[in-house]
Amino acid sequence: MQVRIIGGHGGVSPGFRATSYLIDGKLLIDAGSVASGIPISDQAKIENILISHSHLDHISDLAFLSDNCFGMKGVPFEIYTSAQAHKNIMTHLLNDEIWPDFTKLPSKKNPTLRFHEITSEKTYELGPYKVTPVEVNHPAGGHGFIIEKNGLAVVFTQDTGPTDRIWEIAKQTENVKAIFTEVSFPNNLMQVAIDSFHHTPSTINEEIKKMPKEVPIFLGHLKPNFQQQLISEIGVLGHDRITLLGSDDSTFIFR
Repeated sequence: MQVRIIGGHGGVSPGFRATSYLIDGKLLIDAGSVASGIPISDQAKIENILISHSHLDHISDLAFLSDNCFGMKGVPFEIYTSAQAHKNIMTHLLNDEIWPDFTKLPSKKNPTLRFHEITSEKTYELGPYKVTPVEVNHPAGGHGFIIEKNGLAVVFTQDTGPTDRIWEIAKQTENVKAIFTEVSFPNNLMQVAIDSFHHTPSTINEEIKKMPKEVPIFLGHLKPNFQQQLISEIGVLGHDRITLLGSDDSTFIFR
C-alpha cells in the first residue's frame, strides 16, 4: 500500500498544504489540497474519496477537484462520509451559492460527485480495499478509518483529540503497518487543543499508550505557525517510532 501525503498540515501557507492523503493513486482521504497538490491528470484517476469530517481544511478542494475534472471521467468520484459531514458539505459548500452543486452536474444521472453516507464500524469494500470508519473525538461528523488491503492495514485518525474506540478496533486488526494521527498545538496551548478537539505533544504521549504496540506512528496536522515548536516538543518525548509529517508531498510504502 502506497500512501502519498499530498498535504499533511492543519493550515495553509506557502509550503504548507491542508490534509489530503492518496492511497495507491486511487483512494483519497480528505480533500484539503488534492486539487492544488497534484496534476489534473492524476486527480482524474481517483476513484473513491473518504471525508473524515466537514471542516474546511478537509473539504475545500472538493470544489476545485470537481471543477478540474468536470466531464473528464465518465463516472463520478464516489465519496464516503458521515451523514453529518454530508449535510454540512451540501448546505454550506455545494449549495449553488458558494459553489455549484456537482452532485447534479453535468446531470443528475451523470454527476461529478456522488455521496454515500457511512455507518460507524461497518466495513465497506471499495475495490481492493476494506474500509472501516470509526467515530473519533472531533466535531463535524468526525471519523477515522482503518483501511485494509492484501492482508495489511493502516489506521488514519485525522482529526481527533483523545479518543478510545478506534484504538480498541485497531488492536483487534491483523497486521497493522502504520498509524497516521495528529498533533496540532504546542503544550502551552493545551486549552485551545482541548476546546478544538485536537492533540498536543503531551496528550499524544498519553494517546500512544492506547495504540497497537510497535507500529510506526506518523503525526500530521501540524499548525504551520507552530511547526518548529511541535518538532521540538515531540522530540523531547523520545519515541523512536514517531515520524513527524513536517514536509508535504512525501510518500510511504507499506508491505
